[in-house]
Amino acid sequence: MSQDQQNPKRYTITAALPYTNGPIHIGHLAGVYVPADIYARYLRLTGHEVAFVGGSDEHGVAISMKAKKEGVSPNEIIDKYHGIIKKSFVDFGISFDNYSRTSAKVHYETASDFFKKLYEQGDFIEENTAQLYDEEAEQFLADRFVTGTCPNCGYEEAYGDQCENCGSSLNATDLINPKSTITGAVPTLKETKHWFLPLDRYEGFLRNWILEGHKEDWKPNVYGQCKSWIDGGLAPRAVTRDLDWGIPVPVKGGEGKVLYVWFDAPIGYISSTKEWAEREGKDWEPYWKDENTKLIHFIGKDNIVFHCIIFPAILKAHGDYILPENVPANEFLNLEGNKLSTSKNWAVWLHEYLEEFPDMQDVLRYTLTANAPETKDNDFTWKDFQARNNNELVAIFGNFINRVVVLTQKYYEGIVPKPMEFSNIDKETLAELQKYPQIISNSLERYRFREASQELLNLARLGNKYLADEEPWKVIKEDEERVKAVMFVALQIATGLAILSEPFLPFTSAKLKNILNIRSSTAQNGWEQVKGNEILLTSGHTINKAELLFRKIEDDEIQKQLDKLEATKKTNAAMDATQEISPQKDTITFDDFTKLDMRVGTIVDAEKMPKTKKLMVLKVDTGLDTRTIVSGIAESFEADAIVGKKVTVLINLAPRKLRGVESEGMILMTEDAEGKLVFVNPDQDEVGNGSTIS
Repeated sequence: MSQDQQNPKRYTITAALPYTNGPIHIGHLAGVYVPADIYARYLRLTGHEVAFVGGSDEHGVAISMKAKKEGVSPNEIIDKYHGIIKKSFVDFGISFDNYSRTSAKVHYETASDFFKKLYEQGDFIEENTAQLYDEEAEQFLADRFVTGTCPNCGYEEAYGDQCENCGSSLNATDLINPKSTITGAVPTLKETKHWFLPLDRYEGFLRNWILEGHKEDWKPNVYGQCKSWIDGGLAPRAVTRDLDWGIPVPVKGGEGKVLYVWFDAPIGYISSTKEWAEREGKDWEPYWKDENTKLIHFIGKDNIVFHCIIFPAILKAHGDYILPENVPANEFLNLEGNKLSTSKNWAVWLHEYLEEFPDMQDVLRYTLTANAPETKDNDFTWKDFQARNNNELVAIFGNFINRVVVLTQKYYEGIVPKPMEFSNIDKETLAELQKYPQIISNSLERYRFREASQELLNLARLGNKYLADEEPWKVIKEDEERVKAVMFVALQIATGLAILSEPFLPFTSAKLKNILNIRSSTAQNGWEQVKGNEILLTSGHTINKAELLFRKIEDDEIQKQLDKLEATKKTNAAMDATQEISPQKDTITFDDFTKLDMRVGTIVDAEKMPKTKKLMVLKVDTGLDTRTIVSGIAESFEADAIVGKKVTVLINLAPRKLRGVESEGMILMTEDAEGKLVFVNPDQDEVGNGSTIS
């Protein structure tokens, strides 16, 4: 028994709070909830004290946006989707100890108390600053109410708080060419008062705690993003917003303002723990204030900064809270080669999956785990889903269990036989079985859930190989005593699978325990039993009759899902094709037009900018010179294919640095009917480089 299991630790496990502006989809599951649930279940099985908490984030600007779009109140939106999300998690088997919501009274009180304590300690700075303001809507534009071009990577659809392309955290005023998502208007700047958390005061603490203390044990994507942020210099971050939806700022002068959602949302983990503790008659404080407690945040990569920089700074300022031990953030999951998009319905929604594939929760859990985006963005495809089920769960795991149970019923009427002696292969196989708890633990404790799921399958492979090598169906005719030993060993492997599969395949584990007639209470300390030399299933124990753990998924079921996505794709294309033509911009004078110097040029060199998705660095011969132009076209064109292409260039645009490269102009582009970028280029045979366009 390891030192860790001799002295069980207390763990607080959190899973990112989903916005209640829509249902849960497979991207959420793969990125956050499945790995968090596997880890929480594993810790409970190994004897640790666990509080696994989550809840609905009901104050995000996305909720206000959804309410405005649907013409309803934010309360109607949050009540609708909180119910859908919570039921989906229950039906899918996410084993939260408590799933709360940030509209709960305990959360309002907890978040308000946090703000007041930091305010009274002088941890905030109060400033009048210029914020983006929509004159038509007559309101300030909070982060998600404004989009524009990211100043770091050139992505043209960045939000006012974060660029989803390069991951940079932004302020709305950082955006180039900002636009209100409410009216489409170009916002103005207007003075307003806000409170700021001076992150620069915590730079030394964060540098020591993260860059020195967690260099070896945090995932490279998490550590790297934190290092980039800290090395870039931390600046004060506003913790209040000019909105009418959220928790009111609880101090004098805060009228008409609310707490910034990224101040109040992580505190939701604490209020959810309080809610659980009160219900269960426990003390919540050890889960957040005892240094022997390990705090683990499961999040997606878009939330790294908030959980690793901002929330720890808030906890540090408060003074009596523990800091996260680890923040194992995952990358993103794509769907059939394309980025998941809730607005375009390009997603597999959990509540719909549960209706269309009833009693197959574990198949989705397994597929998402085996293909988890742990180190890079990964792709979910329905064909892979089918193959994972049919070729792995059915053909390997399910096949082994079915053979063992059927043969035990056939030879011994379901009673575990008593072997007289074990062969060397029997002893070696049992010894291999006893290694698997530690093998799987090693992977899980390093947050390698893909690896752990495949080790579980390797145990089923061990069982299949053992049966195939020993061939009890043949040996029974000549050596009945030998078959008793073989079936006894095979039943031990089956029991090991029943116990060790629980974190990954909880519904399958429960079904298998029922087949083997193992009560849950018997297997509570099963992880240690499998690891030790104890017999898992004793001779004379009676098992139940066989039933299939998994069923084969047919081609027509998969085709139905592909057809649904194809219909979505066609609908989106039709909507794009019928979108209204952009309205005419403000009238300009002839003198304004003559200021534009547009020339014919030729691309003489092209190269994709490293570590970006959209940016390409072009060398363009303008007739006057050869200049560098950074253009966001890398997702639409291959560099080699556009060398020699004639283009229209705006050459007197003020230079701007993008990712450290100075761009000295702009290539004119438009979109075709399918939304693909195309060049606005002149007839190549009639014009030469440097020709003016007028």
